[in-house]
Amino acid sequence: MGEYERRDKEKKIRRDDIIDAAEKVIFSKGYELATMDEISKQAEYSKRTVYMYFNSKEQLYFEIMIRGYKLLVDLLETTLPKRNEQNAIERLKHIGRILYQFNTEYPDYFDAIMCYENGEKDFLIGIPDSSREECYALGEQIFGYLDTVLTEGIEEGTVKSELDVISTAIILWSCTIGLFNIAIKKRNYIEQYHKRDPQKILLEGFEMILSSIEKNDEKNVNCNIKSSTF
Repeated sequence: MGEYERRDKEKKIRRDDIIDAAEKVIFSKGYELATMDEISKQAEYSKRTVYMYFNSKEQLYFEIMIRGYKLLVDLLETTLPKRNEQNAIERLKHIGRILYQFNTEYPDYFDAIMCYENGEKDFLIGIPDSSREECYALGEQIFGYLDTVLTEGIEEGTVKSELDVISTAIILWSCTIGLFNIAIKKRNYIEQYHKRDPQKILLEGFEMILSSIEKNDEKNVNCNIKSSTF
């Protein structure tokens, strides 16, 4: 390994160490209460070293979201059925299941992404264009799955043909985020006051949303593409 390669490897190790430390601090204390002093202490680097790699807590938050988005994209790429395996409505249901799986397996990353989706952290000062653009690109990659599946659903006759694909994808994503937000943050209220299972409410809500875009006719009923229950 040459001198340049060795230094580049060392920089990557330090960079990853700092993001790891930021995750521990932010996931345990919350974004608002976490400080760069605590992150540098957790990483066991000087504050000056931390600022050599990241110019703000906001940038570190985006790096954490990038990790989460990459995990979610990987789940979608490896588990989402192909077009010839399930119809569009069933594939959209599968996306809902993947989101639920992601929330279960990576709750801290899920929460970080949900806070971003529900806020305006991308407009804060201190986030380099590269970090912001990578976050956008990963988010658009996830959005692209909805776009593609909806387009294929219109083509195969399982999704209403009069729908605008982009608008529908935005609405689906927004409604899904809202469902997860309520199911997670109001879990105790739903369980104790209404005596309902938040998970069941979440899945029923997603079914209700999809029923509004599903095209129900003989062509759809007689479709030979495989389907499964949510």
